[in-house]
Amino acid sequence: MQTRSFGRAPHQVSLLGFGAQRIVDEHDCTEEQAVAMIRHAVERGVNYFDTAPSYSDGQSETRVGLGLQGLRDRVWIATKTAERTRDAALRDLEGSLQRLQTDYVDEWRLHNIMRPHELESVFAKGGALEALLEAREQGLVRKLSISGHTDPRLLAEAIRRFPFDSALVALSALDHFIYSFAHEFVPQAVEQGVAVIGMKVMVMCKLAPWHEQALRYTWSLPVATAILGVSRMDELEADIAAAERFVPMNDIERVDFFGQIMPHVRADVLRWKASEWMSGEWYQLPELSFDPGK
Repeated sequence: MQTRSFGRAPHQVSLLGFGAQRIVDEHDCTEEQAVAMIRHAVERGVNYFDTAPSYSDGQSETRVGLGLQGLRDRVWIATKTAERTRDAALRDLEGSLQRLQTDYVDEWRLHNIMRPHELESVFAKGGALEALLEAREQGLVRKLSISGHTDPRLLAEAIRRFPFDSALVALSALDHFIYSFAHEFVPQAVEQGVAVIGMKVMVMCKLAPWHEQALRYTWSLPVATAILGVSRMDELEADIAAAERFVPMNDIERVDFFGQIMPHVRADVLRWKASEWMSGEWYQLPELSFDPGK
């Protein structure tokens, strides 16, 4: 398994990250299957695990904790808070640590900053950023992170205001064409030493017919890792195999790939870039109170 550096940190993370959102009953994955996949992933060199308390009401975190028993020193655990205030975020973290059966997480991130008022809330007095700073000072978390699916301008502004260690952003080949984090966020993040984690790579299985091409597109960007959601062992094996034989995508391959997938650049496919999750209408970029070019 190839590894890459994690932004400014010397730590190395696996090219393939384990997305734990789908190792839950809701996705027809049993606890036994989840634990087996997690342990198999570690044995095959995967050391980056991403979860959140909102994934099936904490079941994802619980299963990650079970699967990583005895393996804590071999892995990097990232979890999130969708809360926007200090107190609520700290309550989130307390529950996460219990479910994950650990006394610290490697990376704690503000989950899905989608609209300008959310950005302002987390940076305000009593906002969630205060929780991140306090938790780091107490040794409960090591790296501070932020994530966004929709508007790259907000994430770019966030890392201008505060030196986040990492950012989790939508970097599928379809995301390339609208509100593109690859164009409007990644170059700035790399320049500032912010580790970039790619997500939504398979576009909720819409790019399954182009599985390896989809992975190669995202891994060819300057990302530290990309997280892939799995609910079955055969999915995990396919992702591991693709990571082990990865070579960067060249320009000709990329253009050919884009030509094949362009019909899928729609709001009902890229739901995280829709006005509402199931609306089928594109999110309309709001006016900002700050200049996104500075």
